[in-house]
This record gives sequence, structure tokens and C-alpha cells, in this order.
Amino acid sequence: MIKISTDQAPAAIGPYSQGFITGNLVITSGQIPADPATGEIAGPDITAQAHQSCKNVGAVLRAGGSDFDKVVKTTCFLADMGDFAAFNAVYATYFTGAPARSCVAVKTLPRGVLCEIEAIAER
Repeated sequence: MIKISTDQAPAAIGPYSQGFITGNLVITSGQIPADPATGEIAGPDITAQAHQSCKNVGAVLRAGGSDFDKVVKTTCFLADMGDFAAFNAVYATYFTGAPARSCVAVKTLPRGVLCEIEAIAER
């Protein structure tokens, strides 16, 4: 296994890694909508936050030698299922290969964000 570390995505805020390469897979940790340069949360709404979470996932994928078109599975966490349609509209512009996906509502997410996304991709 190879640990992924990139300054193009937010640093881990706990005892975990941004992702790992194992075999021919890249596995990302959940990416919240924090700007990697400032640490600030991107915008107050689901659209802005979904874009930033997707950008952060993409940065970890690229650091691991992959990209959105090689994603086979995502897990998406929403603070409010009422944001589902708006989240999907953004998500679909990044994950154009329509990978397998789970999307669940959770009670709370780190730092009070509205979404978090993790991915598994081929290299």
C-alpha cells in the first residue's frame, strides 16, 4: 500500500490519510468542501459545497494516478436529503461515467458541512 498525500486537497483533520493506493485501486477518504489553500468551507449552499468536495476528490484521485473517469464506486453523505437534486446536478458534471454509488443522509458531518464524498477508482 502507498499512502496518498497532496496539498491540492485538504489535509486530514484526524488520524487518517487522504487516500491509499492498493494494487490497481485508489481509495480516497471522504472529502468535505474545504478549500485546500485556506481551510475555509466553500460557500453556504449545497451547490458550492458539492463542487468543492468533487474538486477535492479529484485532487486525491490524480495524486494517486487516477481520475474521475476511472471511478467505479462512490459513497456520498448529505446533511439534508432535500439537497439531493442540487447535489446530483453538480455530481453528474464530475462523475460522468456514472459509477456505482451509495448516497445517504447523515445527522451531521465534520465542520457542519452539507456533503462529503469518497471514491474508489482504478489506476
